Formats: sequence, C-alpha cells, structure tokens
Amino acid sequence: MSDRPFEFRGYDHVGIRVTDARRALEFYRKLGFRVDPEFSNDNVAEIVAGDGTRINLIFNGVGRSNNVLLDEPVKWPGYTHAAFVVDSLEAVVDWADREGAAITEGPVDWGRRLTCFIRDPDGNVLEFNELKHVEPTLSDRPPSQAGK
Repeated sequence: MSDRPFEFRGYDHVGIRVTDARRALEFYRKLGFRVDPEFSNDNVAEIVAGDGTRINLIFNGVGRSNNVLLDEPVKWPGYTHAAFVVDSLEAVVDWADREGAAITEGPVDWGRRLTCFIRDPDGNVLEFNELKHVEPTLSDRPPSQAGK
C-alpha cells in the first residue's frame, strides 16, 4: 500500500495574470500558442501550444514597473515562474533576439538541462529548458531497481 493519497497524472495549466489582453495574446501567439475558444471568455483566455501545453491568461492585472515576487528586496511567497520544455534552447534564444524579448538569465547549463529565462510584456517570468540525455545514477533509480 502506498503512503500517497493519490497519484498525479500530469500538469494541466498555469495561470498568468496580464494587464493587456491583446498584447499578451500576441506575445504568446508568437511563442506558438493559440486561443482555445471553448475555455476562453472576456476575463481569461486558455491558450494551448502544439504539444498540448496550456496557459490561462487572466486579464485583470494592474500595471507595475516591476515583478513584485522577483524584483523586490522582500521575497514574498508565490509562484515565480512557469517552466517549459522545448526541443531547442538555441531556437528560443534566436526567437527572443528577433522579437526583442530580453533574456533575463542564461543560457545556463545545469547538467541535465540548458535553461534561459524570458519575461513577457507584463514582466512574468518564463523559463525554457532543453533537456539533455543524462544516464541515471544508482540513486536516481526507483528502490525496486536499485540493485540492477
């Protein structure tokens, strides 16, 4: 019997608050997302990428000159960023350069992934990861396979 009360089956979406619906939809469209009209209205747009990755853009943000969770000296609890897996980090960097989207960190090689961070027009942080194939170590294997 498992000590877990349930099992996760995946990750459905992340909600991102924005101040300008049109500007946000255009930015995310350029990243490859499209509006899913079945789950969108005047207050929120559920957008989906080709692989099924979903974001809820919430249209009730109040403009600020900075990101309160990341750019302030006091670090309040809260979500700081969404992280996406991509096939090519180089393509993300090239896209950011063409679109004038500033890369705020990276690219960085973390061993198992290459990473960079970009901000959307409202300062929301998006992390992009290109996963690298890394052989699992003995400690990475499930207990049932640890001795194999």
